[in-house]
Amino acid sequence: MNGDNGTQVEQVKPYGEGAKTEQVRQMFDSIAPAYDFMNRAMTMGIDIWWRKLAVKRLKRLHPTRLLDVATGTGDFAIQLHRSLQPQHITGIDLSQGMLDEAKRKVKEKGLEKDISFEQGDCMALPMQDEAFDAVTVAFGVRNFEHLLQGYREMARVLKPGGMLCVLELSTPTNPIIRWFYDLYTLHIIPAIGTIKSGDKSAYRYLPQSIAAVPQGDNMLQLMREAGLRDATFKRLTLGVCTIYSAIK
Repeated sequence: MNGDNGTQVEQVKPYGEGAKTEQVRQMFDSIAPAYDFMNRAMTMGIDIWWRKLAVKRLKRLHPTRLLDVATGTGDFAIQLHRSLQPQHITGIDLSQGMLDEAKRKVKEKGLEKDISFEQGDCMALPMQDEAFDAVTVAFGVRNFEHLLQGYREMARVLKPGGMLCVLELSTPTNPIIRWFYDLYTLHIIPAIGTIKSGDKSAYRYLPQSIAAVPQGDNMLQLMREAGLRDATFKRLTLGVCTIYSAIK
């Protein structure tokens, strides 16, 4: 399944023809005000637990400088700070609309000195080589225009011995669970998302991108091709989410 080095998901775009990066930016700017509500609704709040499991993988490294790629509205960056207490976390995202939400949250919590955000493209991260002890991505790699290039960039900014930790939505393999999953993601979520955000295409893109993204061993192969080692994955919650990690 998905043994295409990521090219299948790279062809899945929110609005049809054109560069995926610009379409993803446009989509997230459009849905930013509704994003947190939809995240909780889609996962029934389980996404908070998924992030906690990802944080556990990083704890043994005691990272002091972290980069959160596709940081969105900053939930993972805030959770990383709360649990790991690093010196600094940098969040980067394509969408200024999402970053505006992230900055608002961080300001409300008085964390402006601890967490900073910048707009940028993961295809060409504006960071020096070997600048971070850990790099994280939560529910973002399927939005990359070129998956392998994104992984290579994240590997580039990691220090030797540093960890890349990726959370990504995935499709259950059990046929009974898959039937209910398809009903939920292909019909119920797009309907709720359209009502809440007004962007019909965004919540049709979601299940299409999940189905197309490399999963399991195929995702690990991309990490290895990017120069990372000791790549592992663990399926969560009946297979609807997967946590991946690898070391530089």
